[in-house]
Amino acid sequence: MLGEFLQLYFVRNPGAAFSLGAEVTWIFTIALSIVAVIIIWKAFGLRSRLWAVVLGLLLGGVLGNLSDRLFREPGFPVGHVVDMISMPWMMPAIFNVADIFIVGGMISVALLVVFGLRFDGTRERDHAADENDAEDETTPGRAHDQGVAEADAAVPASEAATRATPAADAESEGR
Repeated sequence: MLGEFLQLYFVRNPGAAFSLGAEVTWIFTIALSIVAVIIIWKAFGLRSRLWAVVLGLLLGGVLGNLSDRLFREPGFPVGHVVDMISMPWMMPAIFNVADIFIVGGMISVALLVVFGLRFDGTRERDHAADENDAEDETTPGRAHDQGVAEADAAVPASEAATRATPAADAESEGR
């Protein structure tokens, strides 16, 4: 189609990547079904739009290949996936749009985990800070120290300079 950049084919792939596992296609059907159920189950607790988009792309790819496994020849649940895209300059493989969504989705999941974005939209560092604050409040003496520090910080600078300390009181009385 576009020379060495993009070529279109029609290939029925009985296995996974590079036709590996062609004898056990039914295992891919089970694995894809489990992944689809887990993604749908996790979607109910999502509060992050980014996670929703990433899991949506991943689910779309999984369902695309799963539908081929379930409804294409040679039959249920061992159907062959139709692959059609080749980019010889990049890799010697023929793949489909569902494969692009799966690979892109998995890379995105890995990045979201590395950057610490949770399903509820918060970040790992936010939770670590909240846990440290909760620990400070429950540790005896630390909450009091923190309260004193906050009270001192709330005093204006002009007033803080005129505040008497026990040492200053002793000097002023000539002790």
